[in-house]
Amino acid sequence: MKRLLVLTGCTVLLLSGGCQPSNRSKKPMEVIIEQGGPFPSFLVGTWRADTDGWEFVFGPDGTISSAVIALGRVKLIPGQVTTIPMRKGGKGIFEPGQWLVHYDPASRELTLQISLKHFHAELGKDVLEGKCTDIFVGQISKDGKVWPVVWTAFPDYTAHTAKYPNYKLDTDLEYGMSKALIFEKVLP
Repeated sequence: MKRLLVLTGCTVLLLSGGCQPSNRSKKPMEVIIEQGGPFPSFLVGTWRADTDGWEFVFGPDGTISSAVIALGRVKLIPGQVTTIPMRKGGKGIFEPGQWLVHYDPASRELTLQISLKHFHAELGKDVLEGKCTDIFVGQISKDGKVWPVVWTAFPDYTAHTAKYPNYKLDTDLEYGMSKALIFEKVLP
């Protein structure tokens, strides 16, 4: 557990640029390859998690062309708002934030940060809204087909119901919630 906390902390520092001002662009997607090389061709394609519905589609330049997120199993495209019909006549609106892909060829470690800038999901008269940042860190297998990760989620959700208006769902925004997942490459 201690190792997981240190790993997550280092990842957050890496992705936030540490203590120095961030020079990250305002583009919806950023790809960083250590030593400046190309994105490895064996990573290009569709990667699907063994649980929770996550799926990422990597292009030849390392960008994620689409992602299916765990929240509602919604397919998102970077920089594009997605609206879907919900049960009981409502709608869901999902606005992605900036996404980051970081790959280190020396260690074969792949790190993703998927930010959901805002979402609003209507479930009849009830509403769930908020934002979330999900970080995935893990080493790609030698054969390039498996990516075991630690998934750390930093959700910030509020539920609005008749009984509990503006009910803040308890989460640890400093350490997040972590879970192990295994992604497999399912399509080239």
